[in-house]
Amino acid sequence: MQAPHLFVDISAHGFGHLAQAAPVINMLAARVPMLRLTIRSGLPRAKLDERLNCAFSHLEARSDFGYVMLDAMRVDLPATALAYRRQHADWARTVDEEASFLVALQPTLVLSDVAYLPLAGAARAGIPSVALCSLNWAELFAHFFAAADWAPQIHQQMLAAYNGAEFFLRLTPGMPMADLRRRRCIGPVAALGVDRRQALRQQLDCPADERLVLIAFGGIDTRLPVADWPPLAGIRWLVPQAWRLRQANTTDFEPLGLPMIDLLRSVDAVIAKPGYGTFAEAACNATPLLYVRRQEWPEQDCLIEWLHAHACCAGISDADLRAGHLQAALAALWQRPQRQPPRPTGADEAVTALLPWLVPGGTRPGVRSSPSSPP
Repeated sequence: MQAPHLFVDISAHGFGHLAQAAPVINMLAARVPMLRLTIRSGLPRAKLDERLNCAFSHLEARSDFGYVMLDAMRVDLPATALAYRRQHADWARTVDEEASFLVALQPTLVLSDVAYLPLAGAARAGIPSVALCSLNWAELFAHFFAAADWAPQIHQQMLAAYNGAEFFLRLTPGMPMADLRRRRCIGPVAALGVDRRQALRQQLDCPADERLVLIAFGGIDTRLPVADWPPLAGIRWLVPQAWRLRQANTTDFEPLGLPMIDLLRSVDAVIAKPGYGTFAEAACNATPLLYVRRQEWPEQDCLIEWLHAHACCAGISDADLRAGHLQAALAALWQRPQRQPPRPTGADEAVTALLPWLVPGGTRPGVRSSPSSPP
């Protein structure tokens, strides 16, 4: 019997798409021991290995760019518009090339988080495909570019690609996606870390009253002026090694040797931008979170609303973050009552939806339109 072959395309627009896809892939690999897995992503192999606990082949390439970012907080709209116009300049040929690539690869199923090109290519090649994400690029494209005279054709091509999939697994929390006819709403997807708080504090030789605060802005380079912040007694910042900070109150988190999800579970608080991976993982791991809103990012409203309903969190201004005026916000955060963490049921729901294509004799359910009011 030929082993089922799953081809997964994971966007490298930050680390959040990997955080969504990895729990699903890991669970699928456990359920289907014979599964052959090929992953295409522009993310480094080391980052994939950190999240995935199964064997896979890595094609280091990008099939989407998402948005051109000035930093983790700001979109470069002119550059993004130019990139989309270039990508769709000869869309039919681009889709044909993708279809030929997939025919040669011969996957049983294509799973995308959340590029639409592999979905269009799979439809052209007659290969079943499924999308998985809390957002889709078509909805964001309409938000930013709907008024442009060159945008309607591109938007329709994007929608056609998403609607050509067997279904779109829309994670909770997620954008409305009213234009996606085959949307299916599933629960949160988040990895659960191991609480290594005691070992971490011993490793760092923390005083009993010192709090550990992780600064995590995902995979898009953003540097905060931590060196200029006023010293806060009893706070140690865990920061990216690339920031090259050499202060008594900062520690690079990569050399600590902990998986990021274990680190997130073991700290006293996280400071982050709105993003699915960090928000869902902080909530499900019961880690308090301070967030600063992004400039004109339409996904953030549903994420923030969900986080306030399910986690210990608070918003701070960009000005306070950059000035390091965080002591009062953190103190107030730690005074808040802890909520019951939400259960990350989405990975199991996604696997249940995908298994019919990957197990012998699987019954593939008919596609139904999702309800008008997603959770």
